[in-house]
Amino acid sequence: MSVSGSMRAVRITRHGGPEVLEPTTVAVPALQAGEVLVQVGAVALNNTDLWTREGAYGRPDDPKALSGWRGPIDFPRIQGADVAGRVVAVGAGVRGSLVGRRVVVDPAIYDTEGPDANPVGLMGSERDGGYAEYVTAAANRVHDVTESPLTDDQLAALPTAYGTALGMIERGRLRRGETALVSGASGGVGLALVQIARARGTRVIAISSGPKIDAVREAGAHEVVDRAGDIAEQIRAVAPEGIDVALDVVAGDLVSEGLPLLREGGRWVIAGALGGYGVTFDVRRLYLHNAQVIGSAMHTPAHFELLMDLARRAEVQPVIAAAFPLDQAAQAQEELSRRGHVGKIVMHP
Repeated sequence: MSVSGSMRAVRITRHGGPEVLEPTTVAVPALQAGEVLVQVGAVALNNTDLWTREGAYGRPDDPKALSGWRGPIDFPRIQGADVAGRVVAVGAGVRGSLVGRRVVVDPAIYDTEGPDANPVGLMGSERDGGYAEYVTAAANRVHDVTESPLTDDQLAALPTAYGTALGMIERGRLRRGETALVSGASGGVGLALVQIARARGTRVIAISSGPKIDAVREAGAHEVVDRAGDIAEQIRAVAPEGIDVALDVVAGDLVSEGLPLLREGGRWVIAGALGGYGVTFDVRRLYLHNAQVIGSAMHTPAHFELLMDLARRAEVQPVIAAAFPLDQAAQAQEELSRRGHVGKIVMHP
């Protein structure tokens, strides 16, 4: 397939609101040895897009500093971590049989090459991403899903949300027969947690807002508690025996209120802070009960391979809330920020 020298893209040249998203025409990225060129079929939106654009991540030495996912952004930057598409060209050292294959890109930049490597950067923040017609990726970071029955939109919904969810579940050592608590259950990561935890044979108790409770239950939650009420009291009512693993993207007051609900040896896994970064809790709830608080940032390469196996067998079914054309990236991000939807928002170049 021939590829022209230019492509449509949306990039940011500074931190700010949706107005800094700039539709433009740029050169198609040049292939390096060991890379493939992917024609983007769909790119999904994530909270990371909003926070990277806003510079909301801070730095360890200055929590209020404007920053991308792991540090200062090298502007201009094409956003977009989650890409599904087809390989249209390969660089030196990459087998040509990949051309034409349907793939999902692992967006993480890892600290080492091993299966348990930690993500230290993210496509769309530390390198250009998929708000474009084409994107390059290392050949060992694209996963062939040609035979998957999932649509491109559904496949694009997987990398960050479902990768983060699977990373939380793996790090929390969630086992069949246990009880899992999922916060923020109507969001992209939350729905992924509900689906994957249910598929593992666990009892899933989800926290969601009233209008979205039915959708969360339909995704697989056994019980859904309304976040507008007394959350701890509702959880005690449906799980008087306690929680084995909390899968939390909210943090804030939920941590201090929820830790006493953990059973002996329970694990509280945190991968987000929608409810606030500052957390205070009684440390005795940890050491007297052999409980653990675990931070989880995305996934490892091994986790992502497990996720792709689920995708090939369609054992997860991402919910698509809305689709936008690429040149409406600002509107798409505004829709994401309003949090009125259930599932994932995607864009089509």
